[in-house]
Amino acid sequence: MQNNLTKGSVFKNLIVFSLPYLLSSFLQTFYGMADLFIVGQYNGADSSSAVSIGSQVMHMVTLVIVGLAMGSTVMISQSVGAGNDKRAARAIGNTVTIFLIVSLVMTAALLFFCDGIVSVMSTPDKAIAQTKTYLMICFGGIPFITAYNIISCILRGLGDSKSPMYFVAVACVFNVLIDFVLIGHFEMGAAGAALGTVISQAISVFVAITILSKKNLNVKLSLEDFVLDKDTLLYILKVGIPVSVQDLFIQISFIIITIIANKRGLIVSASVGIVEKIISFLFLIPSAMLASVSAIAAQNVGAGEHVRAKQTLKYGIIISFSCGIIFSIICQFASPFIVDLFTDDAEVVRMGAQYLRSYAFDCALAAIHFCFSGYFCAYGRSGYSFIHNLTSAVLVRIPGAYFASKYFTQTLYPMGWAAPAGSLFSAVICIIFYMRMNKKE
Repeated sequence: MQNNLTKGSVFKNLIVFSLPYLLSSFLQTFYGMADLFIVGQYNGADSSSAVSIGSQVMHMVTLVIVGLAMGSTVMISQSVGAGNDKRAARAIGNTVTIFLIVSLVMTAALLFFCDGIVSVMSTPDKAIAQTKTYLMICFGGIPFITAYNIISCILRGLGDSKSPMYFVAVACVFNVLIDFVLIGHFEMGAAGAALGTVISQAISVFVAITILSKKNLNVKLSLEDFVLDKDTLLYILKVGIPVSVQDLFIQISFIIITIIANKRGLIVSASVGIVEKIISFLFLIPSAMLASVSAIAAQNVGAGEHVRAKQTLKYGIIISFSCGIIFSIICQFASPFIVDLFTDDAEVVRMGAQYLRSYAFDCALAAIHFCFSGYFCAYGRSGYSFIHNLTSAVLVRIPGAYFASKYFTQTLYPMGWAAPAGSLFSAVICIIFYMRMNKKE
C-alpha cells in the first residue's frame, strides 16, 4: 500500500494525494455538521449551543492527537522516500504504542475535568446540562477517535490517502443514521449526537482493522517494532509536540473567542457556533493541502529531492489560496442562506451572516500559512509553525476579537475580522522563515 511520491509530476501527485484526503475530511466534517443540523431540526437553541460548544472541545482534542501524529507521518514518509523500510516499521510500531497510552491518559483526565471544562467555556446556563452530557460521552469514546486518526496518519505516511477516505465514509453513514434514530425518534438531543459520533467511530475502527489485517502494507512489522525506541520516540515527539501545541493554542484562541461570544447571550453563542461549523467546512481545502504538502514533501526530503519539495509547497499555496478567494466571495452574497440551513431562528441567521461575511476571508489567508506549516513539518522544523501560530493568536486574533466584541456590541461583523488578521500575520512570519531556510541552504 506504499505509494512513491518522489517521481512523476509534482502537481499531479499533489492533486491525486490531496483529493482522497479532501473527500475524507469533507465526510468527517459533514457528519460533524450533520449533528448540529439534525439537533437544530428537532431541538431548540439550548441543544444547538450544547453541540456546538461540545464539538469545539472535541475538535480541539482531535487536533492535539493529529498534531502529535504528524511526527509519525513525517518519519514514515521520510523513511519511505529513503527506501528505509526498517525505520518505517519502527515508526509505525512505536506510534501504535505511544497513542494507546496517550488515549487512555486523555480519557481519564478529560472525564475528571469535565465540569471545569464546561465552566471555562462560559456555557450558557440553559445549555450546561446538555453540554456536560455530550462531553462525558465523547470523552469516553476518545480511544476510538484516537485509533481512527492514528490509522489514517500511518497510511498517509505510507503515501495512501484513499483508505482513510473509505473508513471515514463508513463512520459518516452510520453517524447520520444513528443521529436520526437517537435525536429524531428517541429525542435524546445533544446526548444522541454524542452517542452517534462515538458509535460510528468505533464501527469505522473495527472495519479499518479488519480490512488492513488482510492487506499488504509492504512494511514488515515485528513485536520488536512496538517496543518504545528512544530515537524513534524523540523524533516523533520533536516534530509532533510543536504541531500539537500549536493546534492546541489555535483552538484555545477560538475557544476564547467563543467564550467572548457566549458572554453576549444565547443568540450570539448559537450564531458563532454555527459559523464555526461552516468555517470548518470551508477550511477543508487548506487542511487537505497542509497534510498533503507535509506527506509529499517529506518523501521528497527523504529522497533528497528538495526542489520537488519546494514545488509541492508552491502548488499547494496556489490551489488552496485560489479556492479560498472563491469561497470568500460567495459568502459575501450567500451568508444568510448558508446560516439559515442550520437554524430557523431569524436573529441567529442575521447575526451569523454578519460573522460569516468577514470570517470567510480567513479561508484564503489561512491557506498560505497552512501550506508553509506542512512544508516546515516535512523538514522536521515544526517549531516554525508553532511560533507563527502562537504569536498570531496572542498578538492579533484574541485581542482583535475581544476589542471588536467590546466596541461593536450590535454586530458580529468586526469580530469576524480577527481570524483573517491573525492569518495574515502568520503568513508574513512564514515567508520570513522560508527565506531564512533558503538562505541557509
